[in-house]
Amino acid sequence: MTYETSALSFPVHPPFRLDLTVWALRRRKTNIVDLWDGSRYSRILVFDNEPVKVTAIQKEMHTQPGICLTLQSEREVTPQLQHDARLTLQKMLGLTVDLQPFYAMAGSNDILSSLVQRFRGVRPPRFPTIFEALINAVACQQVTLDLGIVMLGRLSEGFGKEFVDNDTVMHAFPRPEDFQEASEDDIRELGFSRQKARAMKELADGILDKRIDLTSFERMSDRDAVAHLTNLRGIGRWSAEYVLLRGLGRLDSFPGDDVGAQSNLERIFRLGHKPGYEEIRTLTSQWHPYEGLVYFHLLLEKLHQKGVI
Repeated sequence: MTYETSALSFPVHPPFRLDLTVWALRRRKTNIVDLWDGSRYSRILVFDNEPVKVTAIQKEMHTQPGICLTLQSEREVTPQLQHDARLTLQKMLGLTVDLQPFYAMAGSNDILSSLVQRFRGVRPPRFPTIFEALINAVACQQVTLDLGIVMLGRLSEGFGKEFVDNDTVMHAFPRPEDFQEASEDDIRELGFSRQKARAMKELADGILDKRIDLTSFERMSDRDAVAHLTNLRGIGRWSAEYVLLRGLGRLDSFPGDDVGAQSNLERIFRLGHKPGYEEIRTLTSQWHPYEGLVYFHLLLEKLHQKGVI
C-alpha cells in the first residue's frame, strides 16, 4: 500500500511534556489504539471515512516546545485534512489549555506542590469524541483497568477501520457507524457482558438514527450533563463524571467513585481509610476548578510507582 504523506509543525505554549500527556491518555502499555514508542505518539484517526495515521513528535521550536505532526493517508492529504487533524490532536492532548493558573494554585498547596512539579508539563488529555469516552467508560466498568484496556483493544480490532503500514496492522477506535451491521452477540463474542454489549449497540444506534445527540452535552452544565448522561443505558455516576473529564474536557470533574482515585487520595491525605464519594468531593474541592488535572497527576504518579514511566 502506498500512502500520501504530509508533515506540519506548530508551537505549544510551555511547559509541555508529550510523553506524560500520552501516558495520561493511554493509561496502560496494552493500549493498542494510542501507541507510544518512547518518542513518538501514533494513532489511527478517521476523516471523511478514511483512516489516517497520525504521528506526533515533540521538538523544540524557537526556544519553546512544539509538535511535529506527520499524516499518512491513502488519499491526498489536503489542507483541510491537515487542519482537521491538527485541531483533533490539539483537543486530545490539551494543547490549548492554559496551565498557569493551575500551577499558581498548586505551588501554594502542600499536598500538590511536589506532585505537580514532578509531572510538570502534562496536559489534560481527552478522547477525540464523546462516543469514544462513553464506550471507554462502559468497557472499564466493574473490571480492572488492565482488563478494560485489553477489551477496548479487541473492540478496535473487531470493528475499527484498518490501516496497514509496513505489514503492521493498526486499527482506529470504532465509530457509531462501524457498529451498524454488528449485533449485540457480535460484541459479546469479544468478551463483553450482555449488558455492556447492549449498552454499546444501543448508544451507536441511537446516535445513527439521531435519537441521541452527543453534541448537546457540550452546552450543558456539569450537573445537567451528568443527569442526561445517566439516562443512557449502562451509564452511572462514575461513567458520567469520567465522560465529563475525558470526553468533554471539564477539568473540575473528579470521578468520585473511581477505585484508583480513592486509593490515591487515601495515600496522599494519609487517611487510613478509603474515602467515600462525599468525602472525596470535600477533599478535592480545595483544588477547584482543577480537580480533574489533579486526577491525571495522580494517575501518572501511580504509573511511575509501577515503573511504567
